[in-house]
Amino acid sequence: VLEGDMSLKNDNSWKIKGAIIITDIISTVEFNHTGELLATGDKGGRVVIFQREQESKNQVHRRGEYNVYSTFQSHEPEFDYLKSLEIEEKINKIRWLPQQNAAYFLLSTNDKTVKLWKVSERDKRPEGYNLKDEEGRLRDPATITTLRVPVLRPMDLMVEATPRRVFANAHTYHINSISVNSDYETYMSADDLRINLWNFEITNQSFNIVDIKPANMEELTEVITAAEFHPHHCNTFVYSSSKGTIRLCDMRASALCDRHTKFFEEPEDPSNRSFFSEIISSISDVKFSHSGRYIMTRDYLTVKVWDLNMENRPIETYQVHDYLRSKLCSLYENDCIFDKFECVWNGSDSVIMTGSYNNFFRMFDRNTKRDVTLEASRENSKPRAILKPRKVCVGGKRRKDEISVDSLDFSKKILHTAWHPSENIIAVAATNNLYIFQDKVN
Repeated sequence: VLEGDMSLKNDNSWKIKGAIIITDIISTVEFNHTGELLATGDKGGRVVIFQREQESKNQVHRRGEYNVYSTFQSHEPEFDYLKSLEIEEKINKIRWLPQQNAAYFLLSTNDKTVKLWKVSERDKRPEGYNLKDEEGRLRDPATITTLRVPVLRPMDLMVEATPRRVFANAHTYHINSISVNSDYETYMSADDLRINLWNFEITNQSFNIVDIKPANMEELTEVITAAEFHPHHCNTFVYSSSKGTIRLCDMRASALCDRHTKFFEEPEDPSNRSFFSEIISSISDVKFSHSGRYIMTRDYLTVKVWDLNMENRPIETYQVHDYLRSKLCSLYENDCIFDKFECVWNGSDSVIMTGSYNNFFRMFDRNTKRDVTLEASRENSKPRAILKPRKVCVGGKRRKDEISVDSLDFSKKILHTAWHPSENIIAVAATNNLYIFQDKVN
């Protein structure tokens, strides 16, 4: 167990570190492998990277605050003239690569194109060129009488983001997932019907490892919703479907992994069958635990934890907002029932977190079986304010600190969250606001 590992106690365990307003709706949030950097992608195709401040002895309360480190335009809007389709610039996913040198590398993707970005610092500039003057203009070689050795001079720190690779033209449908392999040489990108395997050094060729497209599209019954590599075994990956199933595939078995190695599905209770059953069973996110032993999936109403060794049912099921079961008809009418919520593990796989409506997000402690509902809103976002647990009242008499299910704001939703890999720091995206919370330090 990591030092300072969070368990959901009866006291209020989380305080706000700060609220950051992004210019556009946030579409993805991701910590890097050390937790020193936090990247967000937005609907406008921008990537904003935040860096954690070093601890200061003079300002203990500023411990680990995140400030803007770099901002760059990752994707631009495009138009597919062959299909007469507009390609949005919205960043669907960001994935960091482990740091190998002074520079940082990350993958970002929109609906069609994946890009590998290098983010590096520059605090020196070369001076004293022989063939250029101080303003960069070329000098006449006839006027050069002495040979100078260029020198590096200090300059203000500059953070540069440069695209190193562009992986395009491999997806007919919209990319929903990217995942870096544990060999750090390859990654995969998944769309509605296919999963492709890429080598970081090769941009003009990818290998199709899953293809569920039927010969006749009228026979299509399900689509791929998410995919992820195993954290330790480079040959293993999972992908989830709109039918609520998860398939584990092994690339050692065959080059095309249409035949899965394991198939995870929970039998449906016939008594709970309704018009909305298929929609709410669709899995919106799948994540391996850090240990690689478990898989976590998120559907519309629940989070489920599966043991890789047991395919017939999940070992844990957590109700995220079961009080919405009676509201499914209105949620269908306003399209909220199709919202895709993500889920994350904490560093030790003991707590899971996922979002809900009204800017609520939920945490479930797997050991104590306690859960808590917290709210990310600008009203209670004073720095270092303690977050108060929220409760939703379904019917009957409402207590003073409860909120009625009829009062929930469905336009405010937490779809994207991230958890620091080793500390109890979380990032929560609420439309165009990024909230960073930290567990209370006694």
